[in-house]
Amino acid sequence: MSPVTLVLYSRTHCHLCEDMHLQLEELQGEYGFELVVRDVDAHPDWASAYGDKVPLLFAEDVEICRYFLDLERLKAHIDP
Repeated sequence: MSPVTLVLYSRTHCHLCEDMHLQLEELQGEYGFELVVRDVDAHPDWASAYGDKVPLLFAEDVEICRYFLDLERLKAHIDP
């Protein structure tokens, strides 16, 4: 079974983004997911869709959480 890939939409100079990123990196070893970080300011489509909603975490096409890490929802998606 391949690991779940999580996508974190964030931006630089965003303390909430940095906090969620650090939390996810700490959990990565325990839960074995892959983490892709996307800077919303790098692509106009991402900026218009997610610009004021970061940090925003997805597992495939499912939104896990935004602004703050929801550990219970995250666990439900990576360890069903």
